[in-house]
Amino acid sequence: MRALIASSATGGHIYPALAIAEEIKRREPAAEILFVGAKWEIGADIVRNAGYNQVFIDVRGFDRQNPFRNISVLMSLARASGDIKKILSEFKPDVCIGTGGHVAGPVIRAAFKAGIRTIIQEQNVMPGVANKLAEPYAGRVFVGFEEAVSFFKNPGNVVVSGNPVRAAFAEAAERRAELREKYGVPEGAFCVLFFGGSQGADAINEAAVDVVRELGGQAGYYFIVITGRRGLPRGSEDETSGNVVVMEYADEIYELYAAADLLVTRAGGLTMAEITQSGKASILIPSPNVTGNHQYYNAKALADAGAAVLLDESEMRGAGQKEPSLLSGEIERLNRDQGAVLTMGEAAKGLAKPEAAKVIVDELFGRK
Repeated sequence: MRALIASSATGGHIYPALAIAEEIKRREPAAEILFVGAKWEIGADIVRNAGYNQVFIDVRGFDRQNPFRNISVLMSLARASGDIKKILSEFKPDVCIGTGGHVAGPVIRAAFKAGIRTIIQEQNVMPGVANKLAEPYAGRVFVGFEEAVSFFKNPGNVVVSGNPVRAAFAEAAERRAELREKYGVPEGAFCVLFFGGSQGADAINEAAVDVVRELGGQAGYYFIVITGRRGLPRGSEDETSGNVVVMEYADEIYELYAAADLLVTRAGGLTMAEITQSGKASILIPSPNVTGNHQYYNAKALADAGAAVLLDESEMRGAGQKEPSLLSGEIERLNRDQGAVLTMGEAAKGLAKPEAAKVIVDELFGRK
């Protein structure tokens, strides 16, 4: 099999693509896989570190705030069209897989017109613009949430597979004691992991600072804060101080999931899948700056099942106030009630779809 995978550079798009690629290679070790990315995005190192080749095209997302800038976007799409045709002609894929973002749409469309089998995978409850536009060119649409089906024009062509998650998440969960020791978590400590996705989130970082200020001096806590690539200067090293560890990025974040007792994070579709696969309790703070407020709906799906606490971003902050922030209060409550933490983790695990990548690749291999 020769598979072309088109994915924009955010972790929410790339990591499901890698999970699909991982399953393809498990089935057919000789399979050839090529990733297509956008020139101006970060993330090439993620694909390269996973051992796959990648080519780039010059495409950019539409600017909804300044429509005049979209003239250059349309020009870049026109130029990219020739590049995509060249990639298809030279690589000769048997299937083209799109996992979202503005790079995926034009590749899926071109592959469809070239007579190549196509599928798309949508991670969120509310689909992104790129996947909604790519739907007419997709032989099959796979979604992470049941609630996403109704947002597509042809629900009969949509399969609720769940979001593909790398096998490393399930494997790491079996090594919890070892990984807590590796990351310096004291025995019996309540370990809270903060992170805002692959590119980081200022609001999560600021909230983590507030929580550490309010709770960091108390015995029994251990905090790990992943700030994201824009959170710390490029090339800065991890910093450790007392019961707080700050790092810019974590390639092996699945190990930190396993080591932690509680996650505080955004609510991207892939993150939700990783949380459920890991069986972790979480406090979810959806980004208000995403299309269709889709992170809120992702988080609500977990919260409604008793697997997570859902907080609005405006509710987090407590700095400078006499009372601790609502976020600190929730962390304290869960630390005092370990039974609730275990119950939330079990509820999360009950929502997991560990066969997601298998379901998708079954389609690629003709349901063998």
